[in-house]
Amino acid sequence: MILCCDIGGTAIKLAEAHSAEDIVLKGRVPTPTQDFAAFVGVLNTAIAQAETPPTAVAFSLAGVVAPDTGVATVANIPCLTGRNLQAELTAALGLPVILANDADCFALAESRLGAGRGHAVVFGLILGTGVGGGVVVRGQLINSAGFAGEIGHGPVAARILDDLGVTLPAFACGCGLTGCLDAACSARGMERLHAHLHGARVDSRAIVTGWQAGDGAAARTVAVWLALLSGPLAMVENVLGAGIIAVGGGLSTAPQLIAALDTAVREKTLRRFDRPLVVPAQCTVEPGLIGAAILGLSLDAR
Repeated sequence: MILCCDIGGTAIKLAEAHSAEDIVLKGRVPTPTQDFAAFVGVLNTAIAQAETPPTAVAFSLAGVVAPDTGVATVANIPCLTGRNLQAELTAALGLPVILANDADCFALAESRLGAGRGHAVVFGLILGTGVGGGVVVRGQLINSAGFAGEIGHGPVAARILDDLGVTLPAFACGCGLTGCLDAACSARGMERLHAHLHGARVDSRAIVTGWQAGDGAAARTVAVWLALLSGPLAMVENVLGAGIIAVGGGLSTAPQLIAALDTAVREKTLRRFDRPLVVPAQCTVEPGLIGAAILGLSLDAR
């Protein structure tokens, strides 16, 4: 059995995995963000309380691990940042540990059990609080370090949209750059666009609802959002040749919005699709836990 942990800044979600299809959710506990000893203590308690002793612990976390040094950067959990996390957790828990970025775990879950089933190349796209991604090729992560598929970061967001008569600033991103898709096309980014275009702070859910209802201001914001995101996403498709782009995160819960993004992307790809390419994610269980389970079970099988 693999103990799976989806590590968030607020809570640690737990599950016990006997296979990718047999995952038992075990609830959640608050995340100790400032105290590494307390963080380890929560995990040791989960190990001790497991119905079957785990053979490994697999983590999905919103951060990255440098492949050359093993040092983790987890912005919302300071006590994990700067540590050789895999080595330290292995020693502290007394079990093999596998770590993966949460977007990579999402992409793995969708490739195995979700919208990516039957496709050799799957791009998992997160559109939520941030913009992220992961790439799975023939059932395997293309890069387990968590740096592949990160479409959200890099100064690629267009500033002049001639067709819409819009000029945008290079919005500052939390990664330290300006002009990132994360800063303009996440849920917060959509709100930032709306404020710039209309001078009003509106929640992203209200913007999408307004767009669906025919509100003119919301429609303009969504049109700009689609223009900013669809070009770079089409380029990613041209590079990867993905059979499907599965979308998760809060914005993916609006099927009409994802359908509009799909249309905009397919108009710009080199390969012409006569079927949807950009689709909502399909996993019904927490994808971070499923992805962690897949990685942990593959480690266990070696």
